[in-house]
Amino acid sequence: MYFVPESMSLAIIIGIVALIVMVLASNHAVTKLIGIAAYFDLSSTFMGMTVVSLATSLPEIVSHYTASFRILTDGLDYQTGSAIVLGSNIGSDVVQQTLIFGLVVWIAGSLTYRRYFVWKNMIPMVGTTVLCLILGWDGTFSRIDGAILFGMFILYSFYLYQDERKFYSKDANQIQDQEIANGIPRNTKEVVRDIFISILMLLLTIGTASIVLQLTERIVNQTGIAGSLIGVITLGLASALPEFTTAVIGIQKKEAGISLGTLVGSNIVNPLVAIGGGALISGYAVPRPLVLWDLPWETVSGAILWLILLKANGKIGKKVSLYLIVIYFIYITARAVLFKADF
Repeated sequence: MYFVPESMSLAIIIGIVALIVMVLASNHAVTKLIGIAAYFDLSSTFMGMTVVSLATSLPEIVSHYTASFRILTDGLDYQTGSAIVLGSNIGSDVVQQTLIFGLVVWIAGSLTYRRYFVWKNMIPMVGTTVLCLILGWDGTFSRIDGAILFGMFILYSFYLYQDERKFYSKDANQIQDQEIANGIPRNTKEVVRDIFISILMLLLTIGTASIVLQLTERIVNQTGIAGSLIGVITLGLASALPEFTTAVIGIQKKEAGISLGTLVGSNIVNPLVAIGGGALISGYAVPRPLVLWDLPWETVSGAILWLILLKANGKIGKKVSLYLIVIYFIYITARAVLFKADF
């Protein structure tokens, strides 16, 4: 279903309004989710890695599952549909690891984190990309490949919860933002209310992101560019907007755990839940540029980010953000020049 009108000028106005609504809805959702996490003695980082990551990755997940069902019913060409959703997914991950991470740090001025976070979450993030590269090297993601990827997400989520219960410290996770501290639920009734509000706000965030995504898709629709390149350059960037807005709101709320957890967690959710679940439904044809350039680059950029965080020893500043932004533009420029065809 399309919500973008025929008039391009009106479509752009709607896109701007959608962006504003997306930011406001994301702000409210993050506020409620951090309060719920505090009520249940769960860290904001855990919420970012799980609930928020799944919510902000809904554009990629829904796109994959919709495309997969259409492929099954012959409503979408197998190769074209695969190229677009895989390109969008992988492009979104690279955008988050480089451009968006860099912008979030730049806006914040600096970003503090625990070294434990780097070991516990960054290695799995890079590992999922390597797994996708290995499984997709033969040119397909089969249903068995999809089961492997999706199964890894279930196992990783269980590990995160067990680890959270083992190491959570209420004193180390004090709420810094007064608005959030005052809004922590006091009883089960208020928890249910805030969960309902959070779901509505996240759905509104995803819905407005979908409008922005459709507008982007329409702009590039008649360019003749390869499906995966469109996905990587435009749809990947647009579909990463929920993660960007949520990460920025987390910084503004002085909850870096939400920001880091969302960006890293989404890079785990995207390949495991979106690609894995979609491959379980229909399987995918994997364009050669994705295994020759995009997935290797995602692996390298993820490893670079991991090493930067490891070396920085708990705090990074604007200098690091510039490195990450430059890495993104090198990646995207070379992609557009070197790989113009999918198959």
